Amino acid sequence: MVMMNIVKDLREEMGLSQKELGNLVGVSRQTINKIEVLNSNVSVKLAYRISQVFGRTIEEVFIFKGEEPGAE
Repeated sequence: MVMMNIVKDLREEMGLSQKELGNLVGVSRQTINKIEVLNSNVSVKLAYRISQVFGRTIEEVFIFKGEEPGAE
């Protein structure tokens, strides 16, 4: 399963830098960068905080593609 996201698009829409978004959700600029380039798994807690900054649901910001849950 692959987790895609639209964090970069939403962040740029709001005119936020990676550092500013990181400060809002309590992580470093580097963590935001890793999330944006899909090199980092995101905890549910962090996904929630990020989605709240954008006024979206977690499912709107983080999109899961691939196998359905329970598929083998």
